[in-house]
Amino acid sequence: MNYENIILDVNDGIALLTFNRPKALNALNDALLTELSQALDIIGSREDIRVLVLTGSGDKAFIAGADISELATFNALQGRIFAKKGHDVIGKLQALSIPVIGAVNGFALGGGSEMALACDFIYASENAKFGLPEITLGIIPGFGGTQRLTKLVGKNIAKEMIFTGKMLSAAEAQAIGMVNKVTTPEALMDDVMKTAKSIAAKGRVSLRAAKYAVNAAQDVDITTGCAIEIEAFALCLASEDSKEGTKAFLEKRKAEFNGTYTR
Repeated sequence: MNYENIILDVNDGIALLTFNRPKALNALNDALLTELSQALDIIGSREDIRVLVLTGSGDKAFIAGADISELATFNALQGRIFAKKGHDVIGKLQALSIPVIGAVNGFALGGGSEMALACDFIYASENAKFGLPEITLGIIPGFGGTQRLTKLVGKNIAKEMIFTGKMLSAAEAQAIGMVNKVTTPEALMDDVMKTAKSIAAKGRVSLRAAKYAVNAAQDVDITTGCAIEIEAFALCLASEDSKEGTKAFLEKRKAEFNGTYTR
């Protein structure tokens, strides 16, 4: 499928999706969100894809935010429609059953931070900047930032960031738990792909079960969460990959996981 605002490449079980509006610092507009939604549908339907990596084109921005030139033309109803579309697409990203890594290579502001927060974890280059500066435009985050940031870093830090609109360096974002790893700009994609390859070598069913169980922990009490874990663990044992994994361990060799969701 041909895209104008994103690039999608798939190699060795890893999908690399690049936001590709470099002249606009990869800002999110309606057309990009439409293409991203279409790409996520394709990625979610392909069992050969085990990991998704998101990054931005150029060396300045992951996503600099929503496209202000488009946003400035909206009335309240148009704004609601746009915010709902952003929520739907970013929600679709978060709901993917495969692991998603954010490779933040520059500005991740507003919708950029909101997109990154929907990833399972983030690696960032030293020149990355994070923030939710919508308050400086007289609005608030509209793509889930008030919710996902609060769940990740706690309400007090989230309130400070949202109320002030300040930007954080990659190191500051790592210190509050937004970012897992900070690298040099040159090493970012190598480090991300090394981790992606490690994950892609694992079993499909166990990756899916692990993501489901960990995500559930945010939204349910410990008793319910542990019950979800028990069922997910049991379902893993029905997969071919669990048989391969235990057999390889006993035979003292590296496991080769080739099972599918149906066997």
